[in-house]
Amino acid sequence: MAITVPVHMGYELEVRAKAAEVFELLSDVPASVSFFPKVHKLTDLGDGVYQWEMDKVGTPQVNIQTIYASRYSASKAKGTITWKPVPGIGNAQVGGGWKITDRKTSTHIELKIDGELTVPLPALMKVVVAPVVESEFEKLVEKYLSNLAKRFGGEV
Repeated sequence: MAITVPVHMGYELEVRAKAAEVFELLSDVPASVSFFPKVHKLTDLGDGVYQWEMDKVGTPQVNIQTIYASRYSASKAKGTITWKPVPGIGNAQVGGGWKITDRKTSTHIELKIDGELTVPLPALMKVVVAPVVESEFEKLVEKYLSNLAKRFGGEV
């Protein structure tokens, strides 16, 4: 038995760094991921594909480790970095993208994430587990954005 928890998020922030600097860091997947909390391991599988293994969360008796792979592509001309889930790897499917807009005196960044995590629990646990999974993922992404904002000289 397993339950699937959907995750859909969108964030926007404005930072002091130049758009070229923001694009350079965010398009370098290992460099960008170094700002993401609780990543146990990031593996380059080649051809723009990276496998994420998150730290285990929960108690020693009941814990969840999120593992997934995504294929990344970047377009400097469009100011976009996107990733699409790679089926068959891990217990999650995660896609999304960055949109980077030069505002001359600052850089506007948009982040969208769409995914789903499958956890080996009975269906009746979904009511309890889904909000916890969503909340934990949200906290990690917000800490990631906070870390990036600091790296980019703070928010405007």
